[in-house]
Amino acid sequence: MEKYINIIKNAYTGYWNYLKQEVFFPSHWYNYFYGLIIISLIVWGLEILFPWRKNQSIFRKDFWLDTFYMFFNFFLLNLIILIALSNTAAEILNDLLGTFGLSLSSFQIFDVNQLPTWLGLLIFFLVSDFIQWNTHRLLHRVPWLWNFHKVHHSVKEMGFAAHLRYHWMEPIVYKSLLYIPLAVIGNYSSKDVAFVYFFSIVIGHLNHANLGWDYGVLKYILNNPKMHIWHHAKSLPKHLKYGMNYGLTLSIWDYLFKTKYLPHSGKDIELGFEGDENFPKDFINQELYISDSSLQKTKK
Repeated sequence: MEKYINIIKNAYTGYWNYLKQEVFFPSHWYNYFYGLIIISLIVWGLEILFPWRKNQSIFRKDFWLDTFYMFFNFFLLNLIILIALSNTAAEILNDLLGTFGLSLSSFQIFDVNQLPTWLGLLIFFLVSDFIQWNTHRLLHRVPWLWNFHKVHHSVKEMGFAAHLRYHWMEPIVYKSLLYIPLAVIGNYSSKDVAFVYFFSIVIGHLNHANLGWDYGVLKYILNNPKMHIWHHAKSLPKHLKYGMNYGLTLSIWDYLFKTKYLPHSGKDIELGFEGDENFPKDFINQELYISDSSLQKTKK
């Protein structure tokens, strides 16, 4: 037990030092703190210059709430929960495998260091995006997971910062399901995957932005604002009663698995979910939210 306590302590100390370095002493191009700020300002600028819903305020409904969520979830949540959880879970898993004379590296399919960098990162990106697409489907189909995911779907006006409004349980679910598959295909440093993460942030911000873009022929590969707004539609079609357009960065999975839905322009559709008028409106109550008897119905 002392071993795991030390892992947690070291995880907190290490991440806190990393965060201070990122914010106060930036020294490399893959700085996630300032990268997030720069991407956010650029996408917000595009919203201001090319607004799809022209009657929507620049400081839309819940703008500041979502901005707070963005920084809290991207940085502080890691410090509070995810770093200690992931480091400890990794060690526990390796210890369990060790009782059988195995380690996680025993299951590694290939050594990424033997591949061209671009190919290794492409595999990392495709595997992680597909797993996250499936995880997203589970968040809609499993009632107790949907209760957490309601925080993200409580957005009533779309804007770039809505991308990172989510309940603290969501990244635990995502990272838990991602951990083993990514470990099996190989380990990557933060520098290696920086481009992938930045690209995902850009696409995620654009998906939620007040922009009427679909990228033309690239819409069959990349998720986009015109496609993603239907994912947030309050009214769902009968044949897709759990939801549609689950893609995070890529749209191709929704086309392949028949969960794509774009009946017409979603410019002015109502966003949210059934019963959202009773859902908490502030950060604290949304973060503490687990379930409510008045909101127990699965999204219909």
